[in-house]
Amino acid sequence: MTRAHPFQFAALGLAAVLLAACTSSVKVGPEAVAGLAPDGTVEMNEVQVAYIGSGGGGSGTLYYRGRSYPFTVAGLGVGGIGASTLDASGEVYKLRNISEFPGSYAQGRYGFALGSESGGDLWLQNEAGVIMHLKAKRTGLMLSLGGDAVIISMK
Repeated sequence: MTRAHPFQFAALGLAAVLLAACTSSVKVGPEAVAGLAPDGTVEMNEVQVAYIGSGGGGSGTLYYRGRSYPFTVAGLGVGGIGASTLDASGEVYKLRNISEFPGSYAQGRYGFALGSESGGDLWLQNEAGVIMHLKAKRTGLMLSLGGDAVIISMK
């Protein structure tokens, strides 16, 4: 029987704390945006690696009020196994001001990747109430079910 490395416990503990901090008021899904028009759109590219805990990083662009705003993405989470690249695009809701976009987002996710076949749906909400609904295209080998804390920073 192999023993878990202390780093694994630390990463899982950090992910659990981040998720608890972000998910207490998160109510995302179709019902959260029913009847609302999107305020903007977003495109993201991310690399994700998971083995019980997960981590990822990447970049993206927010298109809001006729302008484009580049940003970076970093995150930790729980649930899943494998490694994949993720290309996602979708709508942004409840964004009244560009200053509300960066921050900590709680993410609910499901999806899979097997070579170039993939599927998935991402719902994210930050502490300002901004909601993103993204359709994801993954490449790699990954089974994903769980939640993440995602940090978005403007470039």
